[in-house]
Amino acid sequence: MSILRIRDALDARCRRRRGTEVGFTLVELVVVVAVLGLLAAVAIPKYQNITAEAKYSACSGALGGLRSGVALFYANSAVTNSGSASWPTLAELSAVGTVMMQEVPANPYAGDYGSVIVAGTTKGVVVEGDAGWAYRVATGEIWPNTDEAGENAL
Repeated sequence: MSILRIRDALDARCRRRRGTEVGFTLVELVVVVAVLGLLAAVAIPKYQNITAEAKYSACSGALGGLRSGVALFYANSAVTNSGSASWPTLAELSAVGTVMMQEVPANPYAGDYGSVIVAGTTKGVVVEGDAGWAYRVATGEIWPNTDEAGENAL
């Protein structure tokens, strides 16, 4: 066979194939749609409450920073006051540079009043008024002044 005849045979075969095999078959398209539907059914419920989890984690992190600042203030007051430790007052806790080196972190559940601290009496009890945090000066306890998602128990 000559090279020209082989080339002509291949060209004819390619022309036939192009005419009959254009695009995807219906079965292939149905399989792709089924796989995408399965992936969506598994992935969507997994990420549905990610915003609520992020808010709870932000509240927990901010509370950890506040509690750490209060504990450091207490320990520092014991050293600088000849062994007489004291918890920071509400005014000291709210003032920048005394207990916290920056502004009080906001409670993400409290909206516009997230950085406000009010005096609390019992840990875990929401104090009336617009405030993100409740603080008990006698014991140094601080907790979220909201109870939207169980964050008050932190």
